[in-house]
Amino acid sequence: MVRCSSRSCNRESLPLRPSTFSIVARDPGNGDLGVAVQSKFIAVGAVVPWARAGVGAIATQSYANTTYGPRGLALLAEGLSAAETVARLTRDDEERGLRQVGVVSAAGDAAAFTGDECYEWAGHVVGDGYCCQGNILVDAETVRAMATAFESASGDLAGRLVAALAAGQAAGGDRRGQQSAALLVVREGGGYGGYNDRLVDLRVDDHPRPIEELARLLDLYKLYFFESDESELLPIDASLARELQHMLADLGFYQADVTGVYDEATKSALWHFSSVENLEERWQDDARIDPLVLRFLRDKWQARGE
Repeated sequence: MVRCSSRSCNRESLPLRPSTFSIVARDPGNGDLGVAVQSKFIAVGAVVPWARAGVGAIATQSYANTTYGPRGLALLAEGLSAAETVARLTRDDEERGLRQVGVVSAAGDAAAFTGDECYEWAGHVVGDGYCCQGNILVDAETVRAMATAFESASGDLAGRLVAALAAGQAAGGDRRGQQSAALLVVREGGGYGGYNDRLVDLRVDDHPRPIEELARLLDLYKLYFFESDESELLPIDASLARELQHMLADLGFYQADVTGVYDEATKSALWHFSSVENLEERWQDDARIDPLVLRFLRDKWQARGE
């Protein structure tokens, strides 16, 4: 079920403020929580997104009250629902008419608020396990398109969140244009080395096409930090071993004969290459290779003479 609500106020005679659209969501499959946001505002990732594994995710925007982030997460941790958290955050805020906030809890319930003094177009869509919100947008189609894209997208939460941003931009986006974007996805022990919950934490602080740049960075982030998909690993047969030996030799990592045998010398050369290129998370200690590593190696080899 999707619920849509808007608040608009005709303030064309006043200066336009930072315009922002965002999505907060939970992955029902694994419990990941995340926020994605784009704004005509520098370094939006330093202001809007807040999330804590096992607790919830929050986007605070439109004259953003940044206390909504830590306070909201604390309320969710106490057991309040998303709707109760939104109500508590806005209840005592004398400037709540200017605020906009979206909240999703670890249980998957979502709620949003758009103050009646937010600059038009401003509003939100609340769906099952997510909400989309925006202000100073071209029209309501931005948040509607985000909701549709999120619901129809497949794959991990990070990719679905970025797909929602791209759809919102394609549908109209900010009236003032683009400048920055950010993506935050949390999972218990999901951070580098397992020491924190920041599974993905990416920011594009100033760029003419920040959502496209965010998508590019996400692809790189997944390459370097996500583990291999076991179902996609390729066996290193004689043909592939020969190709690896050729490429690794040309790149200076392999000094033995090209035999087509994936022996210790070839394996050592491939490990050395993977280490130099920070691809250790995708290393396979048997006669298999991650297709993303193979593509990276081929691209590196092809670019060597350019």
